[in-house]
Amino acid sequence: MKTLIIIGVIILLVFIAFQVYWLYQTNKTEIQRYEIIASGDNYEIRHYPSATMATIHSQANQYSEFRNRGFRTLAGYIFGGNESNKQISMTSPVHMDFNESSSTMSFVMPSVYKKSDLPKPNDSSITIHESPDEYIAAIRFGGFASEKDIRAYSEKLENALNSVPITSIGTYKYLGYNPPFQLLFRRNEVVVKVLWDANQKLVNP
Repeated sequence: MKTLIIIGVIILLVFIAFQVYWLYQTNKTEIQRYEIIASGDNYEIRHYPSATMATIHSQANQYSEFRNRGFRTLAGYIFGGNESNKQISMTSPVHMDFNESSSTMSFVMPSVYKKSDLPKPNDSSITIHESPDEYIAAIRFGGFASEKDIRAYSEKLENALNSVPITSIGTYKYLGYNPPFQLLFRRNEVVVKVLWDANQKLVNP
């Protein structure tokens, strides 16, 4: 019995050390820049300046169907799968936009790079482009995201925006901030582009 307790304590300590390590690594990762313009109840309006993105398109229409395959493809590009064999630092978040007809996944390139600075991907399905300067509404949640979570928080954000009202543009997107092996302190967001009036007053949903 004593041996089992010791083994259990060791396993717990290893688990805690592993999670602390990944939390430290996540905190070192560059996060896409934005400015919080206004805050409602559980959601924010943000301004995102233009950023350089690497994007892959797919006919998949579900989060679970696309997340692993899309991530592997884009990770291959930044880990040297390009004409210069160049290693590019990982940033966060990973952007995912999926609907009934198609999906996209994007990695934000480190802010030191412009489109012209980046090597051509070996995989022709990856495109390098500049995102537009835009206003975004965002709602955050923790844990491991599922399609059910993404739908629920999309609906919650939509209801909040309708109550103001604020006009949304296009589809709701998912932003993921953490590697899959980080179990604690996970950050997920659902976002949508909005028309923002500087005189707009936010209200609780």
